[in-house]
Amino acid sequence: MTQAKYPENRREPKDFLELVERMRFGRLKVYLGYAAGVGKTYQMLCEARQLKVRGVDIVLGFIETHGRAETAAQIGDLPQVPTRKVEYRGIILEEMDTEAVIARKPEIVVVDEVAHTNAPGLKNRRRYQDVLDILAAGINVICAFNVQHLESLNDLVERATGIRVRETVPDIFLKQADQVVTIDLSVEDLHDRLKSGKIYSVDKIDWAFEHFFKSDNLMTLRELVLREVAEDLDSRKEAETVLAEQKKKNHSAGIGPGVGRVMVCTASRSPRAKTLLRRGFRMAGRLNTHWYLVYVETPRESPGLIDSESMRRLSEVMQMAEELGAEVVRLKSNDPVAAIVDFARSRNVRHVIVGRSKTSGWKRWLGRSFLEHLLHEAEGIDITVVDFDDE
Repeated sequence: MTQAKYPENRREPKDFLELVERMRFGRLKVYLGYAAGVGKTYQMLCEARQLKVRGVDIVLGFIETHGRAETAAQIGDLPQVPTRKVEYRGIILEEMDTEAVIARKPEIVVVDEVAHTNAPGLKNRRRYQDVLDILAAGINVICAFNVQHLESLNDLVERATGIRVRETVPDIFLKQADQVVTIDLSVEDLHDRLKSGKIYSVDKIDWAFEHFFKSDNLMTLRELVLREVAEDLDSRKEAETVLAEQKKKNHSAGIGPGVGRVMVCTASRSPRAKTLLRRGFRMAGRLNTHWYLVYVETPRESPGLIDSESMRRLSEVMQMAEELGAEVVRLKSNDPVAAIVDFARSRNVRHVIVGRSKTSGWKRWLGRSFLEHLLHEAEGIDITVVDFDDE
Protein backbone atom coordinates (compact mmCIF):
# COMPACT_ATOMS: atom_id res chain seq x y z
CA MET A 1 0.00 0.00 0.00
CA THR A 2 1.47 3.33 -1.03
CA GLN A 3 1.59 6.10 1.54
CA ALA A 4 2.84 9.18 -0.26
CA LYS A 5 3.10 12.38 1.71
CA TYR A 6 3.86 15.70 0.11
CA PRO A 7 3.54 19.32 1.25
CA GLU A 8 0.89 21.65 -0.02
CA ASN A 9 2.09 24.08 -2.66
CA ARG A 10 3.20 27.10 -0.66
CA ARG A 11 3.77 29.22 -3.75
CA GLU A 12 0.20 29.19 -5.02
CA PRO A 13 -1.91 31.05 -4.45
CA LYS A 14 0.16 33.99 -3.23
CA ASP A 15 -1.36 35.74 -0.25
CA PHE A 16 -1.81 39.51 -0.11
CA LEU A 17 1.16 40.07 2.19
CA GLU A 18 3.48 38.31 -0.26
CA LEU A 19 2.20 40.49 -3.09
CA VAL A 20 2.81 43.60 -0.98
CA GLU A 21 6.37 42.46 -0.25
CA ARG A 22 7.02 41.92 -3.95
CA MET A 23 6.02 45.49 -4.69
CA ARG A 24 8.86 46.64 -2.46
CA PHE A 25 11.46 44.90 -4.65
CA GLY A 26 13.61 46.91 -7.00
CA ARG A 27 13.29 46.63 -10.77
CA LEU A 28 15.80 44.59 -12.78
CA LYS A 29 17.19 45.36 -16.22
CA VAL A 30 19.53 42.88 -17.92
CA TYR A 31 21.92 43.47 -20.81
CA LEU A 32 22.37 40.07 -22.44
CA GLY A 33 25.18 39.29 -24.89
CA TYR A 34 26.69 36.24 -26.54
CA ALA A 35 30.41 36.82 -25.97
CA ALA A 36 32.96 39.08 -24.36
CA GLY A 37 33.50 42.30 -26.28
CA VAL A 38 30.03 42.75 -27.82
CA GLY A 39 29.52 45.92 -25.76
CA LYS A 40 27.38 45.05 -22.73
CA THR A 41 29.41 47.02 -20.17
CA TYR A 42 29.89 49.92 -22.57
CA GLN A 43 26.13 50.22 -23.14
CA MET A 44 25.38 49.99 -19.43
CA LEU A 45 27.76 52.84 -18.73
CA CYS A 46 26.29 54.93 -21.55
CA GLU A 47 22.83 54.47 -20.06
CA ALA A 48 24.16 55.29 -16.59
CA ARG A 49 25.62 58.56 -17.84
CA GLN A 50 22.34 59.50 -19.51
CA LEU A 51 20.40 58.75 -16.33
CA LYS A 52 22.81 60.82 -14.25
CA VAL A 53 22.29 63.79 -16.57
CA ARG A 54 18.55 63.43 -15.99
CA GLY A 55 19.12 63.73 -12.24
CA VAL A 56 18.81 60.05 -11.31
CA ASP A 57 20.79 58.92 -8.26
CA ILE A 58 22.77 56.13 -9.92
CA VAL A 59 25.99 54.47 -8.76
CA LEU A 60 28.37 51.81 -10.04
CA GLY A 61 28.35 48.78 -7.79
CA PHE A 62 30.93 46.83 -9.77
CA ILE A 63 32.34 47.41 -13.25
CA GLU A 64 34.87 45.19 -15.02
CA THR A 65 36.54 47.05 -17.92
CA HIS A 66 39.00 44.22 -18.70
CA GLY A 67 41.50 46.94 -19.57
CA ARG A 68 39.41 48.21 -22.50
CA ALA A 69 40.08 51.91 -22.98
CA GLU A 70 36.72 52.68 -24.63
CA THR A 71 34.83 51.13 -21.74
CA ALA A 72 36.95 52.77 -19.05
CA ALA A 73 36.43 56.17 -20.68
CA GLN A 74 32.67 55.83 -20.21
CA ILE A 75 33.02 55.71 -16.42
CA GLY A 76 33.99 59.36 -16.28
CA ASP A 77 32.52 61.05 -13.21
CA LEU A 78 29.95 58.37 -12.46
CA PRO A 79 29.88 57.77 -8.68
CA GLN A 80 31.21 54.38 -7.59
CA VAL A 81 30.77 52.42 -4.39
CA PRO A 82 34.28 51.36 -3.34
CA THR A 83 34.94 47.66 -3.87
CA ARG A 84 35.63 45.31 -1.02
CA LYS A 85 39.18 43.92 -0.77
CA VAL A 86 39.35 40.23 0.14
CA GLU A 87 42.58 38.32 0.69
CA TYR A 88 42.56 34.77 -0.65
CA ARG A 89 45.65 32.55 -0.77
CA GLY A 90 47.96 35.53 -0.67
CA ILE A 91 46.10 37.40 -3.43
CA ILE A 92 43.97 40.51 -2.91
CA LEU A 93 40.64 40.15 -4.73
CA GLU A 94 38.20 42.98 -5.40
CA GLU A 95 34.52 42.20 -4.90
CA MET A 96 31.36 44.26 -4.92
CA ASP A 97 30.58 45.59 -1.45
CA THR A 98 26.92 44.63 -1.37
CA GLU A 99 26.35 45.90 2.15
CA ALA A 100 27.80 49.30 1.24
CA VAL A 101 25.59 49.51 -1.85
CA ILE A 102 22.48 48.79 0.21
CA ALA A 103 23.54 51.28 2.88
CA ARG A 104 24.07 53.95 0.18
CA LYS A 105 20.45 53.41 -1.04
CA PRO A 106 20.76 54.79 -4.58
CA GLU A 107 17.85 54.74 -7.00
CA ILE A 108 19.80 52.53 -9.40
CA VAL A 109 23.01 50.52 -9.16
CA VAL A 110 25.00 49.12 -12.09
CA VAL A 111 26.47 45.64 -11.65
CA ASP A 112 28.73 43.87 -14.14
CA GLU A 113 29.73 40.19 -14.48
CA VAL A 114 26.65 38.77 -12.74
CA ALA A 115 27.80 35.14 -13.16
CA HIS A 116 31.00 35.85 -11.20
CA THR A 117 31.90 33.57 -8.27
CA ASN A 118 32.66 35.59 -5.14
CA ALA A 119 35.73 35.10 -3.02
CA PRO A 120 35.37 32.56 -0.19
CA GLY A 121 34.11 34.04 3.06
CA LEU A 122 31.58 36.44 1.59
CA LYS A 123 27.87 36.10 2.35
CA ASN A 124 26.89 34.95 -1.14
CA ARG A 125 28.68 32.50 -3.39
CA ARG A 126 27.66 34.18 -6.64
CA ARG A 127 27.24 37.82 -7.63
CA TYR A 128 23.72 37.29 -8.95
CA GLN A 129 22.77 36.50 -5.34
CA ASP A 130 24.21 39.87 -4.33
CA VAL A 131 21.96 41.44 -6.96
CA LEU A 132 18.93 39.68 -5.47
CA ASP A 133 19.83 41.12 -2.05
CA ILE A 134 20.03 44.60 -3.57
CA LEU A 135 16.67 44.16 -5.28
CA ALA A 136 15.15 42.94 -2.01
CA ALA A 137 16.29 46.21 -0.43
CA GLY A 138 14.16 48.11 -2.95
CA ILE A 139 17.06 49.27 -5.12
CA ASN A 140 16.81 49.03 -8.91
CA VAL A 141 19.59 47.19 -10.75
CA ILE A 142 21.05 47.35 -14.25
CA CYS A 143 23.31 44.35 -14.87
CA ALA A 144 24.89 42.26 -17.61
CA PHE A 145 26.04 38.74 -18.48
CA ASN A 146 26.39 36.42 -21.49
CA VAL A 147 23.86 33.82 -22.61
CA GLN A 148 26.28 30.89 -22.17
CA HIS A 149 26.08 31.47 -18.41
CA LEU A 150 22.38 30.52 -18.27
CA GLU A 151 22.11 27.31 -16.27
CA SER A 152 19.56 25.58 -18.50
CA LEU A 153 21.80 26.05 -21.55
CA ASN A 154 24.87 24.55 -19.90
CA ASP A 155 24.66 21.15 -21.61
CA LEU A 156 23.71 22.65 -24.97
CA VAL A 157 26.62 25.11 -24.91
CA GLU A 158 29.07 22.34 -24.05
CA ARG A 159 27.83 20.12 -26.89
CA ALA A 160 27.91 23.00 -29.38
CA THR A 161 31.23 24.56 -28.43
CA GLY A 162 33.09 21.83 -26.51
CA ILE A 163 33.47 24.26 -23.61
CA ARG A 164 31.95 23.65 -20.18
CA VAL A 165 30.94 26.96 -18.58
CA ARG A 166 31.59 26.68 -14.85
CA GLU A 167 29.94 29.89 -13.65
CA THR A 168 26.19 29.91 -14.24
CA VAL A 169 23.15 32.04 -13.49
CA PRO A 170 19.77 30.37 -12.83
CA ASP A 171 17.27 31.10 -15.60
CA ILE A 172 14.73 32.33 -13.07
CA PHE A 173 17.01 35.33 -12.54
CA LEU A 174 16.59 36.34 -16.18
CA LYS A 175 12.89 35.58 -16.20
CA GLN A 176 12.23 37.92 -13.28
CA ALA A 177 13.88 40.79 -15.15
CA ASP A 178 11.54 43.66 -15.97
CA GLN A 179 13.52 44.49 -19.10
CA VAL A 180 16.00 42.46 -21.18
CA VAL A 181 18.17 44.20 -23.77
CA THR A 182 20.09 42.13 -26.32
CA ILE A 183 23.49 43.50 -27.26
CA ASP A 184 24.03 42.11 -30.74
CA LEU A 185 27.10 42.37 -32.97
CA SER A 186 27.93 40.42 -36.09
CA VAL A 187 30.55 37.71 -35.75
CA GLU A 188 32.69 39.50 -38.35
CA ASP A 189 32.61 42.77 -36.41
CA LEU A 190 33.43 40.96 -33.17
CA HIS A 191 36.42 39.31 -34.87
CA ASP A 192 37.57 42.73 -36.07
CA ARG A 193 37.39 44.04 -32.52
CA LEU A 194 39.38 41.04 -31.32
CA LYS A 195 42.07 41.51 -34.00
CA SER A 196 42.46 45.19 -33.15
CA GLY A 197 43.11 44.39 -29.49
CA LYS A 198 39.86 45.93 -28.22
CA ILE A 199 38.81 42.76 -26.34
CA TYR A 200 41.98 41.01 -25.14
CA SER A 201 45.64 41.91 -25.02
CA VAL A 202 47.75 41.06 -28.08
CA ASP A 203 49.28 37.94 -26.49
CA LYS A 204 45.80 36.38 -26.01
CA ILE A 205 44.34 37.05 -29.47
CA ASP A 206 45.58 33.89 -31.24
CA TRP A 207 44.49 31.71 -28.33
CA ALA A 208 41.01 33.28 -28.37
CA PHE A 209 40.61 32.63 -32.11
CA GLU A 210 41.55 28.98 -31.61
CA HIS A 211 39.15 28.42 -28.72
CA PHE A 212 36.04 30.31 -27.65
CA PHE A 213 36.10 32.85 -30.52
CA LYS A 214 35.86 30.28 -33.32
CA SER A 215 33.30 31.42 -35.88
CA ASP A 216 31.08 28.36 -35.35
CA ASN A 217 31.06 28.89 -31.59
CA LEU A 218 30.14 32.55 -31.87
CA MET A 219 27.40 31.94 -34.44
CA THR A 220 25.87 29.28 -32.19
CA LEU A 221 25.96 31.55 -29.15
CA ARG A 222 24.57 34.48 -31.12
CA GLU A 223 21.67 32.33 -32.26
CA LEU A 224 21.08 31.20 -28.67
CA VAL A 225 20.83 34.72 -27.27
CA LEU A 226 18.43 35.84 -29.99
CA ARG A 227 16.30 32.74 -29.50
CA GLU A 228 16.35 33.11 -25.71
CA VAL A 229 15.02 36.64 -25.84
CA ALA A 230 12.39 35.70 -28.44
CA GLU A 231 11.18 32.80 -26.28
CA ASP A 232 11.11 35.06 -23.24
CA LEU A 233 8.93 37.59 -25.06
CA ASP A 234 6.61 34.84 -26.32
CA SER A 235 6.38 33.41 -22.80
CA ARG A 236 5.46 36.78 -21.31
CA LYS A 237 2.83 37.42 -23.99
CA GLU A 238 1.36 33.95 -23.50
CA ALA A 239 1.25 34.51 -19.74
CA GLU A 240 -0.72 37.73 -20.25
CA THR A 241 -3.12 35.96 -22.61
CA VAL A 242 -3.67 33.04 -20.24
CA LEU A 243 -4.24 35.40 -17.31
CA ALA A 244 -6.75 37.45 -19.30
CA GLU A 245 -8.67 34.34 -20.34
CA GLN A 246 -8.70 33.06 -16.78
CA LYS A 247 -10.11 36.33 -15.51
CA LYS A 248 -12.87 36.17 -18.12
CA LYS A 249 -13.74 32.63 -17.10
CA ASN A 250 -13.42 33.53 -13.40
CA HIS A 251 -10.90 30.75 -12.86
CA SER A 252 -8.53 30.76 -9.93
CA ALA A 253 -4.94 31.91 -10.56
CA GLY A 254 -2.73 29.27 -12.17
CA ILE A 255 -2.37 27.44 -15.45
CA GLY A 256 -5.49 26.06 -17.03
CA PRO A 257 -6.12 22.32 -17.11
CA GLY A 258 -5.46 22.16 -20.84
CA VAL A 259 -1.77 23.01 -20.41
CA GLY A 260 -0.83 21.13 -17.28
CA ARG A 261 2.34 21.27 -15.25
CA VAL A 262 5.76 19.66 -15.66
CA MET A 263 7.43 17.20 -13.30
CA VAL A 264 11.01 15.92 -13.30
CA CYS A 265 11.66 12.67 -11.44
CA THR A 266 15.00 11.94 -9.84
CA ALA A 267 16.58 9.20 -7.75
CA SER A 268 19.34 9.50 -5.17
CA ARG A 269 21.88 7.87 -7.50
CA SER A 270 21.30 10.05 -10.55
CA PRO A 271 24.55 11.23 -12.17
CA ARG A 272 22.69 13.08 -14.95
CA ALA A 273 19.87 14.54 -12.86
CA LYS A 274 21.02 18.08 -13.67
CA THR A 275 20.49 17.37 -17.35
CA LEU A 276 16.91 16.34 -16.59
CA LEU A 277 16.39 19.55 -14.63
CA ARG A 278 17.49 21.65 -17.57
CA ARG A 279 15.07 19.74 -19.82
CA GLY A 280 12.29 20.31 -17.31
CA PHE A 281 13.02 24.00 -17.00
CA ARG A 282 13.01 24.53 -20.76
CA MET A 283 9.74 22.62 -21.15
CA ALA A 284 8.05 24.51 -18.32
CA GLY A 285 9.28 27.77 -19.82
CA ARG A 286 7.86 26.96 -23.24
CA LEU A 287 4.53 25.97 -21.72
CA ASN A 288 4.64 28.87 -19.26
CA THR A 289 3.64 26.61 -16.40
CA HIS A 290 4.62 25.64 -12.88
CA TRP A 291 7.01 22.68 -12.51
CA TYR A 292 8.26 20.24 -9.89
CA LEU A 293 11.28 18.16 -9.01
CA VAL A 294 10.03 14.99 -7.33
CA TYR A 295 12.20 12.53 -5.42
CA VAL A 296 10.66 9.32 -4.06
CA GLU A 297 12.39 8.00 -0.96
CA THR A 298 11.94 4.24 -0.74
CA PRO A 299 12.75 2.24 2.42
CA ARG A 300 16.09 1.29 0.86
CA GLU A 301 16.95 4.97 0.44
CA SER A 302 16.16 6.19 3.92
CA PRO A 303 18.67 8.73 5.35
CA GLY A 304 20.22 6.04 7.50
CA LEU A 305 20.92 3.72 4.55
CA ILE A 306 21.86 6.04 1.71
CA ASP A 307 25.59 6.67 1.26
CA SER A 308 27.08 10.13 1.80
CA GLU A 309 28.01 10.66 -1.87
CA SER A 310 24.46 9.98 -3.04
CA MET A 311 23.10 12.26 -0.34
CA ARG A 312 25.47 15.04 -1.45
CA ARG A 313 24.42 14.67 -5.08
CA LEU A 314 20.77 14.67 -4.16
CA SER A 315 21.17 17.86 -2.12
CA GLU A 316 22.96 19.56 -5.02
CA VAL A 317 20.19 18.57 -7.42
CA MET A 318 17.49 19.88 -5.09
CA GLN A 319 19.34 23.16 -4.63
CA MET A 320 19.75 23.55 -8.39
CA ALA A 321 16.05 22.82 -8.91
CA GLU A 322 15.10 25.61 -6.52
CA GLU A 323 17.48 28.00 -8.29
CA LEU A 324 15.79 27.15 -11.59
CA GLY A 325 12.39 27.89 -10.08
CA ALA A 326 11.07 24.38 -9.49
CA GLU A 327 9.08 23.34 -6.46
CA VAL A 328 11.01 20.52 -4.79
CA VAL A 329 8.86 17.69 -3.44
CA ARG A 330 10.08 14.70 -1.44
CA LEU A 331 7.75 11.70 -1.29
CA LYS A 332 7.99 8.54 0.83
CA SER A 333 6.66 5.33 -0.67
CA ASN A 334 7.34 1.65 -1.23
CA ASP A 335 6.10 2.07 -4.80
CA PRO A 336 7.79 4.96 -6.71
CA VAL A 337 5.47 4.66 -9.72
CA ALA A 338 2.30 4.86 -7.66
CA ALA A 339 3.67 7.83 -5.71
CA ILE A 340 4.67 9.68 -8.89
CA VAL A 341 1.35 9.07 -10.66
CA ASP A 342 -0.68 9.96 -7.55
CA PHE A 343 1.22 13.22 -7.12
CA ALA A 344 0.98 14.06 -10.83
CA ARG A 345 -2.79 13.64 -10.89
CA SER A 346 -3.26 15.64 -7.69
CA ARG A 347 -1.30 18.62 -9.10
CA ASN A 348 -2.50 18.69 -12.70
CA VAL A 349 0.88 17.45 -14.02
CA ARG A 350 0.60 16.57 -17.70
CA HIS A 351 4.30 16.18 -18.54
CA VAL A 352 6.67 13.85 -16.66
CA ILE A 353 10.39 13.68 -17.46
CA VAL A 354 12.47 10.66 -16.44
CA GLY A 355 15.93 9.41 -17.38
CA ARG A 356 17.21 6.13 -18.73
CA SER A 357 20.77 4.95 -19.23
CA LYS A 358 22.05 1.49 -20.13
CA THR A 359 25.38 2.13 -18.46
CA SER A 360 24.63 3.96 -15.24
CA GLY A 361 23.20 3.11 -11.86
CA TRP A 362 19.90 4.55 -13.02
CA LYS A 363 19.11 1.23 -14.69
CA ARG A 364 18.19 -0.29 -11.34
CA TRP A 365 15.71 2.50 -10.61
CA LEU A 366 14.67 3.57 -14.09
CA GLY A 367 15.03 0.28 -15.94
CA ARG A 368 12.64 -1.31 -18.39
CA SER A 369 10.21 -2.56 -15.74
CA PHE A 370 9.94 0.87 -14.13
CA LEU A 371 9.22 2.56 -17.44
CA GLU A 372 6.69 -0.07 -18.49
CA HIS A 373 4.95 0.25 -15.14
CA LEU A 374 4.95 4.06 -15.35
CA LEU A 375 3.64 4.11 -18.93
CA HIS A 376 0.88 1.66 -17.98
CA GLU A 377 -0.23 3.61 -14.89
CA ALA A 378 0.19 7.17 -16.21
CA GLU A 379 -2.65 7.16 -18.70
CA GLY A 380 -3.33 10.69 -19.97
CA ILE A 381 0.11 11.95 -18.89
CA ASP A 382 2.89 12.60 -21.41
CA ILE A 383 6.10 10.77 -20.46
CA THR A 384 9.43 12.07 -21.80
CA VAL A 385 12.28 9.56 -21.46
CA VAL A 386 15.78 11.03 -21.77
CA ASP A 387 18.27 8.42 -22.97
CA PHE A 388 21.68 9.53 -21.72
CA ASP A 389 23.51 7.01 -23.90
CA ASP A 390 22.19 8.84 -26.98
CA GLU A 391 23.70 12.06 -25.66
